Amino acid sequence: MSNLSRRNVLSLGVALGLVSAASAAPAWASAAAGPAAPGADPWWVWDDEVDRIMAAVLEAGQVPSVNTAIRSWVNNGDPVPGGLPGGLSTYLQKVSRLPSWADLAKLRLAADFNRRKDTYLFMLYGLGSGIMSTVIPREAKSVYWSAGGADMQDRAAKTFTFGYDLSDHNGFEPAGQFVVTANKTRLVHAAVRHLLPRSPHWIAVADEPNRIPISNGDILVTFHSLGTFVHKKLREWRVPMSAQDEAAFLHSWQVAMHLLGVREEFIPRTWAAAHAQSEQVLTPVLAPTREGRELAEDLLGLTAQVDLGVTRGFLNEFVRYVLSDAIGDWLGLRRDHAAAALVRTGWPAYVAFREGLLPVMPVGFYLFDQLIRALAMLFLNKVTSPTTTPITIPTGNRPGA
Repeated sequence: MSNLSRRNVLSLGVALGLVSAASAAPAWASAAAGPAAPGADPWWVWDDEVDRIMAAVLEAGQVPSVNTAIRSWVNNGDPVPGGLPGGLSTYLQKVSRLPSWADLAKLRLAADFNRRKDTYLFMLYGLGSGIMSTVIPREAKSVYWSAGGADMQDRAAKTFTFGYDLSDHNGFEPAGQFVVTANKTRLVHAAVRHLLPRSPHWIAVADEPNRIPISNGDILVTFHSLGTFVHKKLREWRVPMSAQDEAAFLHSWQVAMHLLGVREEFIPRTWAAAHAQSEQVLTPVLAPTREGRELAEDLLGLTAQVDLGVTRGFLNEFVRYVLSDAIGDWLGLRRDHAAAALVRTGWPAYVAFREGLLPVMPVGFYLFDQLIRALAMLFLNKVTSPTTTPITIPTGNRPGA
């Protein structure tokens, strides 16, 4: 499966940007009690300018007209559409560009890396990162109680739009779409920050500072559940990667983070810093929630719509293999010990054979290949062009919330 198509990577979350952390243990990640000084702690940093703009748009009832205007805004080289409120138009004209430090050569290499490793990336983003998001309590609760949590198939398709635009071969070029997609996502985040604090259901379970979701810190946590997690697993699986590939892959996430409004002083400069940061800010927060268990079941249940050629037990065991038995237990994933044995012996052999490290095709090769193709088509059938599942700004929270 050399290239699933243009939309070749499912990423159930969001992305991030460049530079900073002079050490692998930044000061803001310490366990000091109470909020840090302004600007020193990413959990006390949001996206002030666009937050103010979107609050005004929501209060004025202008979201439907904004969604209509931005629907045809697709390619990075497209001008900001007309028909937007003046403040929003000015803002988008300012931010809809790559940062000065973006390296197009690295971004092109990252796109080629995504194409060459799409098989592993699809499985890791889809059955790894996607399910991990349900055991990140703040993320799970925010998703569940926002409008998107009521229709996970639609939300997954929209998130898929973000993922394939990020990994597309020209995603950062004028003819690509990721810069626009990232900025639409940034508008959605700002709207959610305005709407969720008005949900008594979310307020009852939230522990965010000032009861405001999706801080810079939360986006960093999501990055580590995506990019850092994938990098770690590729190493564990001994998937060959050149130093240039690894640097390019990180750079694409760095640029993405910047486009989502993460301050550069919070973003890891190297993979070593990223892995250290992940151990501080992601690993300790993983935990089960009622909301997360429901979301995980919804996500895994989407696979029932197509014939994957594998049992639900096999899917459960692959999630356990990729994430851990502890997370599988939190989510109530029923055990299938026969499937577990096949996954734990068959997947490493599958990877080795694909990479030319095993001369004989292993037992189970076609089973894994069929699973990857079927999972891909489940989402590809729902997202065939940027306009079929547009990223739209919500006007409310989960129905009834």
